[in-house]
Amino acid sequence: MDYHYTKRYYPSLDYADSSERSGKEVMSKGSSGMEVILSSLENSRDVQTTLNIMCILSELLTVGRGRRVGVFVSKGGTGVLFQILISASKELPSSEELMLQLHSLLAKVGPKDRKFGVKARLSGALNVTVDVVKQNLQNAKVLLPCLQVLRIYSNNSVNAISLGKTGMVEIIFKIVGPYSKKNTSLFKVALDALGALLKSKTNARRAVDSGHVPVLLALYLDWHRNDTRHRCMLIRKGLLVCLRNITNLKLGRRAFLEADGMRILYHSSTECLPVRTLDPLINTSSLIMRKCFPKNRLPVPTIKSAFHFLLHQVPPGGPVDQLYNQLSGVDDVVDESDDNEEAEGETDTENDEDKDQCSLNDDIETDLNKLHPIRNIGRSFEELKDYQKFFSELSEDFQGYSFDISKSASPSTYLFSSSSARFSRPAEVPTAQTPSPKQIPDSQNVCTSVKEHQTLSCPFLASSQTPLDLDTIHLSKNKDQQEGINIPAPDRRTAPTSISTSLCQSHMIEQELSHQLEGVSLEDKGSQNAEAGSEKVKHEGSPVNNLRHFQPPVLLGGFPIRRTGGGGSNVGSDCGSEGTEDEAGDAPLLEVPDTARLLPLHDPDLYVEMVKGTQSVPQYAEVAYPDYFGHIAPMLKEPLLERIYGVQRSKIFQDIERLIHPNDILDKVVYDIDHPSSMIEENGESLKFNSQFESGNLRKAIQVRKSEYDLVLNADINSNHYHQWFYFEVSGMRTGTGYRFNIINCEKSNSQFNYGMQPLMYSVQEAIGGKPQWVRTGTDICYYKNHFARSSVATGGQKGKSYYTLTFTVTFIHKDDVCYFAYHYPYTYSTLKMHLSKLEDMRTPQIYLRQDVLCETLSGNTCPLLTITAMPESKSTDHICQFRNRPFIFLSARVHPGETNASWVMKGTLEFLMGTSPLAVNLREAYIFKIVPMLNPDGVVNGNHRCSLSGEDLNRQWQNPDPELHPTIYHTKSLLQYLAYIQRTPLVFCDYHGHSRKKNVFMYGCSVKETVWQSDISATSSDLQEDLGYRTLPKILSQIAPAFSLASSSFVVERSKESTARVVVWREIGVKRSYTMESTLCGCDQGKYKGLQISTRELEEMGAQFCVAMLRLKRLTSLRNHQNLLDLESDIIGTQSKNVSSCTTTYVLEEDEPSFLEAIDYSAESNDEDAGPESDVCGDGQENFDQLSDSETIHRN
Repeated sequence: MDYHYTKRYYPSLDYADSSERSGKEVMSKGSSGMEVILSSLENSRDVQTTLNIMCILSELLTVGRGRRVGVFVSKGGTGVLFQILISASKELPSSEELMLQLHSLLAKVGPKDRKFGVKARLSGALNVTVDVVKQNLQNAKVLLPCLQVLRIYSNNSVNAISLGKTGMVEIIFKIVGPYSKKNTSLFKVALDALGALLKSKTNARRAVDSGHVPVLLALYLDWHRNDTRHRCMLIRKGLLVCLRNITNLKLGRRAFLEADGMRILYHSSTECLPVRTLDPLINTSSLIMRKCFPKNRLPVPTIKSAFHFLLHQVPPGGPVDQLYNQLSGVDDVVDESDDNEEAEGETDTENDEDKDQCSLNDDIETDLNKLHPIRNIGRSFEELKDYQKFFSELSEDFQGYSFDISKSASPSTYLFSSSSARFSRPAEVPTAQTPSPKQIPDSQNVCTSVKEHQTLSCPFLASSQTPLDLDTIHLSKNKDQQEGINIPAPDRRTAPTSISTSLCQSHMIEQELSHQLEGVSLEDKGSQNAEAGSEKVKHEGSPVNNLRHFQPPVLLGGFPIRRTGGGGSNVGSDCGSEGTEDEAGDAPLLEVPDTARLLPLHDPDLYVEMVKGTQSVPQYAEVAYPDYFGHIAPMLKEPLLERIYGVQRSKIFQDIERLIHPNDILDKVVYDIDHPSSMIEENGESLKFNSQFESGNLRKAIQVRKSEYDLVLNADINSNHYHQWFYFEVSGMRTGTGYRFNIINCEKSNSQFNYGMQPLMYSVQEAIGGKPQWVRTGTDICYYKNHFARSSVATGGQKGKSYYTLTFTVTFIHKDDVCYFAYHYPYTYSTLKMHLSKLEDMRTPQIYLRQDVLCETLSGNTCPLLTITAMPESKSTDHICQFRNRPFIFLSARVHPGETNASWVMKGTLEFLMGTSPLAVNLREAYIFKIVPMLNPDGVVNGNHRCSLSGEDLNRQWQNPDPELHPTIYHTKSLLQYLAYIQRTPLVFCDYHGHSRKKNVFMYGCSVKETVWQSDISATSSDLQEDLGYRTLPKILSQIAPAFSLASSSFVVERSKESTARVVVWREIGVKRSYTMESTLCGCDQGKYKGLQISTRELEEMGAQFCVAMLRLKRLTSLRNHQNLLDLESDIIGTQSKNVSSCTTTYVLEEDEPSFLEAIDYSAESNDEDAGPESDVCGDGQENFDQLSDSETIHRN
């Protein structure tokens, strides 16, 4: 029917049909309709015939939805059109109608032809179009399609530069004019072409030199004022795009500021806010303003950490060596060079199209020799034989152990508590009945000094205005106290606590406690009988019903404390005196929740004693209340925070106001660990901050407005970056006020805070009221690039990088509360020591538990090593043989200090292993567990996010760990090497981690086959032979653990991870089931916990489910279940990697969260915005991100 239609309405086609050659081609067998049309068009010598054919083409290509355009391009249609265009330009006079039709067709075809710009330049069509534009400046009909084609030409960088040299930028400025109701379509197309030309830095510089920046601002303001009905929004948007591209240059930003562009765009954008349809204008204006905001350096004296630890051995040329050798003032100087303003290369790159092309990830390991694990112990037995002492279970004959021991009696101590195997000294609690020999005689109290920390002294709890101080921990006990409280104090060495143990027959409540706590008060004349008449208060709806009463402390580091402060007190500073010690005796008692009912592993007294033995670089002398009280997971689920429309934009505008209205900014430093002597005045107008406690991290707090604070995090010690972990105290707040907190020196380009994650808050008032728990808090949360410049020293030489801001708003419900904020649930090194001590108390005679000191860290903290299994049933040879031949499972955690969730998962694993359930019993009977629960104690203690005191990421040191700089990694690897040497390679190795940019819990493993599948490696079938057992454990976890996601797991080996524990243990030790188990810091998007933020309950559950999975793994790998294993593996391998497309990248697996598509990314890098926000490497295609408003970017995850 198409042919009949053509013959009827376009009889001139008979001229083409009369040609013998073209006739044969039309009738030749196999020729498609498009080929026929193109052949006719190419051989036409008549202008009218050519016009008729182009009319047909135009109709065909218009209704084809792009598919027909693709066919047209594939058949060489673009080249045919360019040939006709060049031929037509040689005829004088040229046909206006033909030029119009040709450029209209080219405008349709160009976007689908990736080589369109190159073809145009090489064929000469580019110059023809330029000439047509110059000849038809007053002819809008011809000019419109020509400008459309010029825009497509300009996508090629070489073409853009060439067009700029021909004066096309100046020509288009002549076309664009002030507000008019006429020629609006022409103005829109002209601005599109101009915006494309200005992507070239050369053209942008030319526009600035010609004084066009003020012209663009004036035009935008004119259209903004006159377009009251918003019918010309696209023209206004086009003007903004031109400004956006010009301001990619420092020269353009300077011109923008000199032309008062900040004020113009700020006020015009503010007027647009009420109209939702104007979001593209607001977003683009905000982007320009944020980019032009003058770059500032962080308000700190140096980007190095505020704390310094001297290394006696510094590897030459390493990061610490470079840090030490930097000249003073070099590391924090803002780069003066233009951002990414290198000379443009004469390369043919189609800007938009090439950015969409996915390439294979070059980080995937492609060396088959490295992919095949080759056990290489690398050390002789003489070097490794010293590690035999950590495996005494392999030689123990239990001849001195009585297997008839009563369940209620304590196990023999020679096996588990020897001085060489104990993690710490036995904890002793001095009591009134049995005075400790270390106690100082006193008629009124017994005082234990910090220096005499061999004896466990019970801490006090400070009032809600003062942090706990280690130097003033006093213990007061006497008969009157005991009569008033009636809680006996067991000896922790010999009396394991149990929830069913009866400690006092006359007091039923104590029978339920798993953790006995003594009444404690300060050393005070009037305090001895303070608790005698106290009553336990029941709080309705609170998880903790029992309360302990404490007198507030009097001394802080030897100085009288202030009663009006709350945190922020610096130890050793002169804080003034507001009362004597005697006056403090009449102070009201502080009720402390007895968390022992729900936290069998938490003991405040024991925690403080553990803190005393912890070595920190800042020499912390305070204890944070949350670590002292403990944490009980909230009963209510905490859903992912729904993002409010426009929240990021509103925060950005508040930041821009700082430049627009500088007089409204207070800029008042209220906390600074670089200058601890600068205390804020007690006027009640500012919050007070503190981070001087274990794992704390806050370097500086600046009051920007009355209720807004900029916060600066401290870098990892011996480093100048890694700012992510925070943990600090806030006090002095008022109720009903929304306080905005801005953490201004974050480094990662994206964060789960953009996808529903909230920071954590712990309220001391709530804890006293019976709810000692961390809760997700904060509203108006967003994470975006800010105007603080990162030094190239801290970015590996990259210039023009910026920091990112995490902002959140909190409204406090208690006046003068003391609250703590944290990136994730804190878990300190002292908490670990306390938990391990309590785990020993939980041990039954049937459990083999040994704690060894693997090594000491750089600062002198001990690294614990646990061995957990079941005792043999008897001394018989068979039972002892079975005991010794159990497979090893090797677990480790917390190599990165900021990944506290790893410790909570490990806590769940340890509690399960020490439990009395049948599953736990079977698990212990099946395996010997070797566990290093904290690989980086120094980093944890000092509030680092990723590094140890060596300034290095310990999880990148496994290939060649240094025994002096990386002792925990060196000795942990040595344990594994020893096992490999004696042919006892672990069945499973798993390193617990946390992930900041993905949801769920998942695993990374190692597979030759899957790595080859996701790369272009040429491999034979023999190269791909491997045991599929590496997938069994993740598959089991996906079936039993609600938070686990197999789809998020990856088994690809990357070059950048070749020195991590997972890869080294797989490659060198020969453990095929070598994993990193990553737990989200945010929440889950699948399964039972979908839409919920993760809590310690789910993390500990994950640790327990890992144990259950290990038991199932044992059953599946047994000989009689071999066929079941094969069936399982076949099922697993059939479902491999569904989320990986043809353009595979392991970074999709590394960070699978979609980029946050809110337009306000405020990148300082040239052309960052043009490509849109950070997109998935294998996205389905570029979206015009400028058209996305906040409401369109909420639920992209």
